[in-house]
Amino acid sequence: MKHLISIFIGMSIITTCFSQSKIKYPPTAKGKVVDTYFGVKVAEPYRWLENDTSKATATWVKAQNKVTSKYLTQIPFRDNLKKRLTALTNYPKYGSPFKKNGVYFYFKNNGLQNQSVLYRQKTLKSEPELLLDPNTLSADGTVALANLAFSKDGKYLGYSIARSGSDWNEIFVMDIESKKLLSDHIKWSKSSEINWQGNGFYYSAFDAPEPGKEYSNKNEYEKVYFHTIGQDQKQDKLVYEDKQHPLRECYAGITDDEKFLFISITETTTGNSLLMKDLSKPESTFIPLVTGFDNDYSVIDHVNGKIYILTNWKAPKQRLMEIDPANPARENWKEIIPETANVLEKVSIIGGKILAEYMIDATNHAYGFDFSGKKLYEVQLPTLGSLSAFSGDKDDNEAFYTFTSYTFPATIYRFDAAKNTSELFQKSEVSFRPEDYVSEQVFYTSKDGTRVPMSITYKKGMKKDGKNPLMLYAYGGFNISLNPTFSVARIPFLENGGIYVVANLRGGGEYGEAWHLAGTKMKKQNVFDDFIAAAEYLIAKGYTSKKKLAIDGGSNGGLLIGACMTQRPDLYAVAIPEVGVLDMLRYHLFTIGWSWTSDYGNSGESKEMFEYLKGYSPLHNIRAGVKYPATLVMTGDHDDRVVPAHSFKFAATLQALNAGTKPTLIRIDSKAGHGAGKPVGKVIEAQTDMWSFVMYNLGMKPTF
Repeated sequence: MKHLISIFIGMSIITTCFSQSKIKYPPTAKGKVVDTYFGVKVAEPYRWLENDTSKATATWVKAQNKVTSKYLTQIPFRDNLKKRLTALTNYPKYGSPFKKNGVYFYFKNNGLQNQSVLYRQKTLKSEPELLLDPNTLSADGTVALANLAFSKDGKYLGYSIARSGSDWNEIFVMDIESKKLLSDHIKWSKSSEINWQGNGFYYSAFDAPEPGKEYSNKNEYEKVYFHTIGQDQKQDKLVYEDKQHPLRECYAGITDDEKFLFISITETTTGNSLLMKDLSKPESTFIPLVTGFDNDYSVIDHVNGKIYILTNWKAPKQRLMEIDPANPARENWKEIIPETANVLEKVSIIGGKILAEYMIDATNHAYGFDFSGKKLYEVQLPTLGSLSAFSGDKDDNEAFYTFTSYTFPATIYRFDAAKNTSELFQKSEVSFRPEDYVSEQVFYTSKDGTRVPMSITYKKGMKKDGKNPLMLYAYGGFNISLNPTFSVARIPFLENGGIYVVANLRGGGEYGEAWHLAGTKMKKQNVFDDFIAAAEYLIAKGYTSKKKLAIDGGSNGGLLIGACMTQRPDLYAVAIPEVGVLDMLRYHLFTIGWSWTSDYGNSGESKEMFEYLKGYSPLHNIRAGVKYPATLVMTGDHDDRVVPAHSFKFAATLQALNAGTKPTLIRIDSKAGHGAGKPVGKVIEAQTDMWSFVMYNLGMKPTF
């Protein structure tokens, strides 16, 4: 640990060295590309950066990372912060156990393992046995498990892997008894489940992409196949395809008893149609259970001759429906759990009961029901927080769940569905004292009068004097809710007087589909207004000030940060747009981007939509002569969900036009994607860089 005086001196020197005027950014060549939208010309000087495999782009990436690394490594407390984060991360972490064929399975990470390891044990007291260690799949930990599924007879384990953070998955099969890897190998799958039926499984896949454009080309014509164990992928049976609609995704799902196969078809991230096939009848064909894409339908399971579906059809906050497969027409559906004032988020069938998880003001509550829809009990949770889905068997009363909150480390409980009792199963060993911190929920008013919830976490004794460093995080899109979670990465910030805030903006799912739709398409500005209002509230109430306020968000949240820092650059000291959707005019042209049009619309559909998108597109609203916050753009070179070109073009434009003296940097992680499956070592590096940048540019003088 460095002496405090040396830290002060070091910070003074580096502030001089690293002002915007002193940082020599790599030159970014400007091209002459100009696009025309409904008669309006839009210059695209950095279009060449969209070619992620070109030599010119690789040279630019290397040069940018060199400048960023120089800046970050000279922050005086960075090394100590990394040591602190490493120490905090180094404790055993467990996943909730789940049971298959009477055997328990669970994931465990000893502390600093890059990937968690799958174990099995015959009883909860027997010696655990290692089944699959993803850390052996690559030397640097950049190969991660994406999905897994056990065959009904317990003979096979199917699992998919993702390399370097890409969304592309490869499926393999293990013989569980011998732990030997079989010859089966499926490629070019994305986000597909492995649905076993007998001696094979259903999966979704695309045709092989054009060589050299695997991570940028638009993904089209997804299909569903059935793979029989032992055969080559080329021999797999085509189960479903749609030659007329290339931009539709299709996913297979199968009931636990392997009797019914469902194909869910989507055009965007909202709404799906549903096909059903009775696998017990060899000559049966698919029946269109649901047509159109106006609502969401999620099959829970087939129980006692009935199929149960969670849906927001005529119920924006969702309800549970029962379908008789012999009479599946919509007019014959029966409502089991009706819509309430709160969002019905998840449903599990455990021990002959329905366990329903609700969201009330962005926190979870759980209840038990019988199959007539009668409420039996409320599950008593430790405090307000987040609940994982119950893992268990529909015929077994035993289940497990994980509970967490902003000050409550993830803790596993064993649940008895018959008795409605929870007992502590696995307590977190993280070095953190919850009693030293406060997490409060407040409600503030947005620009148009909408009441928005926000959670504020800080160390006890905090004074509302406007001098506190504060990180404001949000997402606001795709019906995704931000429930309370615990993260060791926030601890050093909180320990040193920082305040961590999460705002539950419109566009999310906290209050159902109406809340989601209020932040989409021509109403997207509501999301940014909610975020800006949150920042203004925190300043007005004395939590922080403009000079002490940092903002962070990833993916759609990266769009949020980009839009808010360009709309109100005066309001924040630091901005961290992570893997952000920053070019709203061209996002739909890459990989799976076209599926986001339900939230965004696209620039080609109408002049009105083009003008609206251009009006907030972060890339197109950076202005010359404006002073922007200290900015660290973060992305990964293998991100094939939100392609890194978004971040490349945004950073290049910001560096060229920023009139301020604060740094404008981009951190491009190698062999990394959108975030899922990132090895622990890379996670710690990224957290170190981000929090170092934030704390340094907020003027913090942390001690570790």
